[in-house]
Amino acid sequence: MTRFYQPDSSRDLDSPFARDGSDKLVRRSYWLDMNDRTLVMVMVNGIGKDLTNDEKRAHLTDLRRAHLIDQVCFRKCCHLKNRERLPKAVSERLVVARAPIASD
Repeated sequence: MTRFYQPDSSRDLDSPFARDGSDKLVRRSYWLDMNDRTLVMVMVNGIGKDLTNDEKRAHLTDLRRAHLIDQVCFRKCCHLKNRERLPKAVSERLVVARAPIASD
């Protein structure tokens, strides 16, 4: 079963991630009005930045924007136990890596 992000309804009543009882997005038009570039920016740097990769993947698939998953979801590039062997300046930059954003 797909696991969507569930916002705290007591704190954020108008969350764009809010879903009804049948798991349908309440504010679907908010997302559908965005072009691909804006959606990537919002999911990476904006309100979607704290979602897990699985939640981002489920959300994009639900919006029929699965082609953006590689641009939005992060991949770990090195394990924490291996980071201690790297110089500090390098290990701080190599926590996560992201696929390059394709231009429109």
